[in-house]
Amino acid sequence: MTPATAPVPATPRTPRLRYVYAVCRPFDGVLPEGLRAVGDQPPRLVRHGDLVAVVGAVPAEDFDEAPLRAHLEDLDWLSATARAHDAVIAALTTVTCPLPLRLATVCRDDSGVRRLLEEGHDRFVRALERLDGRVEWGVKVYAEPEPKPRPEPEPAAAPATGGGRDYLRRRLKERRGHEAGLRHAEDLARRLHDELSRHAEAATVHPPQDAKLSGAGGVNVLNAAYLVDRERGEGFVQLVRGVSEEGVRVELTGPWAPYSFAGIAEDA
Repeated sequence: MTPATAPVPATPRTPRLRYVYAVCRPFDGVLPEGLRAVGDQPPRLVRHGDLVAVVGAVPAEDFDEAPLRAHLEDLDWLSATARAHDAVIAALTTVTCPLPLRLATVCRDDSGVRRLLEEGHDRFVRALERLDGRVEWGVKVYAEPEPKPRPEPEPAAAPATGGGRDYLRRRLKERRGHEAGLRHAEDLARRLHDELSRHAEAATVHPPQDAKLSGAGGVNVLNAAYLVDRERGEGFVQLVRGVSEEGVRVELTGPWAPYSFAGIAEDA
């Protein structure tokens, strides 16, 4: 008698959670094929009433509460996740006006996503109304360090007592020059921010970037974001690019999805 073959137990599937990238209104456009998203899963839409959530499936072993908390301390993992998150938001801006959600916003399942849309409905709608047709531009202003003067040749017979005083005079002159340059850059930054704010729907100032972390030269005296109508974008860009003064560097980035204004509904 041939013994019965025991059934091979099925390998349990890793539970999949829902990573929520953004909330938007229903749209007709199609996201690009092959879009690299978080967890390498293509994003899809979950509709609830007059809102749509853009979601992707992610493994619970990485995005459940405990492992996610640990991953957020891993800069390499965090950087890769942020890049994938940004890629989806950037693709969304080509077909609609998204309200980006915070990095690593995760729900248990589609029901949880619909509950998120239900509970935040009024806030999401207010934000989308203010963000519709608008994009974010970033502007940074730096005080550039003065070029160091070429060292002067030492005189053949300099008095021994004069060397220390001359050195202190040079250092004092350099410090005063640095302080004057910094004040000049800060004054320009204030005037520029006021002008740009008048051409924007909203503006926000972020903390200055640390040069040690950003790798940028000079002292960051303005790190701001502006919410600008798409139709006024060209004029806004020209305003920024028209600023050119010695000892000051102005950087413009964008247009981006309005990350800095995702909470704008709270001020509505």
